[in-house]
Amino acid sequence: MSETESIIVREQRGAVLVLRMNRPDARNALNPALMGELGAGFDAAEKDANIRAVVLTGTGDRAFCSGMDLRAFAQGGSEPTPEQQAGMPAFARFMSGDTAVPIVGAAQATAVAGGFELLMNCDLVVASQDAKFGLPEVKRALFAAGGGIFLSTRIPLAVALEMGLTGDSIDADRAYSLGLVNLVVPGDEVLDGAVALAERIAANGPLGLQATKELMRLAAIDAETARIKQADWQPKVFNSDDAKEGATAFIEKREPVWRGQ
Repeated sequence: MSETESIIVREQRGAVLVLRMNRPDARNALNPALMGELGAGFDAAEKDANIRAVVLTGTGDRAFCSGMDLRAFAQGGSEPTPEQQAGMPAFARFMSGDTAVPIVGAAQATAVAGGFELLMNCDLVVASQDAKFGLPEVKRALFAAGGGIFLSTRIPLAVALEMGLTGDSIDADRAYSLGLVNLVVPGDEVLDGAVALAERIAANGPLGLQATKELMRLAAIDAETARIKQADWQPKVFNSDDAKEGATAFIEKREPVWRGQ
């Protein structure tokens, strides 16, 4: 990558923003600069009413993301620029599953360690049939501190422990059978497949999408709090202009025009 190339490439396709990690020589490994710029991309998507969904992918066929940049870690890391540092809070929100806009992961290649944790925090995932997924941190005397320890909330405990304690990877077909990915396609179809899925999401009402994402994610780990939050969301969504527009468009047999309010 030359000095003029960005480590995050942004491309807007209609209402969908594509964020592509662009460190192919380092297998798109996570360093402070990449995390900061990813966060800045998520933050921009949340603030732009014209963006209704995000697709997260990587450059090259070697890796979606190989996780932490161990070379930089071993050398003590590097300080992000002020602009990159400003994106860190949004990156942290994404890694907690709290980004408001729906995010589709496009795993065009293997995702392990922090790269797999990136995918876990996406809302849906389209994966290459050749991709592998795993949490190899124990092989380096570490543990999956970026969300991987919560894998047992997504798949059976025995399988989560198998992946976490052995550090071994699984293939795309097994990931699909476990419900970790939504769609498995040939590698050259991953991005287009993810964008098509994101476009189906983006066609829906923004407030309804935001409420559904937050409540479904919360219900998976704390059903009682989700019920409380649902009571907060219901009048906001059901009394919105968009809710009226949705009903009117249905009656008039036309596509709705959303305003996000």
